Amino acid sequence: MDRRKNMLIGIIVGVVIVAASIYATGFTKVLLSPFGSSAEYKSSESATAPDLATGDWINSAPLKLNELRGRVVLIEFWTFGCINCRNTLPYVKSWHDRYKEKGLTVIGVHSPEFDEERKVENLRREVTSLGIRYAVVTDNDYQTWNAFHVEAWPTSFLLDKQGRIRWMHEGEGGYDEAERLIQKLLAENAA
Repeated sequence: MDRRKNMLIGIIVGVVIVAASIYATGFTKVLLSPFGSSAEYKSSESATAPDLATGDWINSAPLKLNELRGRVVLIEFWTFGCINCRNTLPYVKSWHDRYKEKGLTVIGVHSPEFDEERKVENLRREVTSLGIRYAVVTDNDYQTWNAFHVEAWPTSFLLDKQGRIRWMHEGEGGYDEAERLIQKLLAENAA
């Protein structure tokens, strides 16, 4: 009986140590990021989005966020080898198709995870294969990723017509919330 009791205590202690380690290192955020988390900001709380770093542009001439004032901007951080990114793609493509004429600009920031994703010719092939028609920019050195404080693929940001970050979402999901906010931001007057 003592042997079973000691084994049970050992298992419980082990689980507590592992759980505490995961929590302390912040690994829970990495584990839970595919399930998504989002935050909407009031315009008074939101900061102006940082500039996009220089990169190779696909489907577009280089874009600058300050030149997109008056438009709502969706920035999607992704990489073509990420299954969670591919799962969000139908929604992002749909928003681009439905709202581009109403004032939405979608920009895919491709921040690679693996070496083959760093090659612009591989990215061009994947963009074509995936049917992406919105602007995509490479972020091989993670300058834009770091400027936006991104921690996971995919991560989306919605900017209002003044270029302020009004919503952020990590991981999959949040699609209805995102679309409602796109519609709300498009309806707002540019100040």
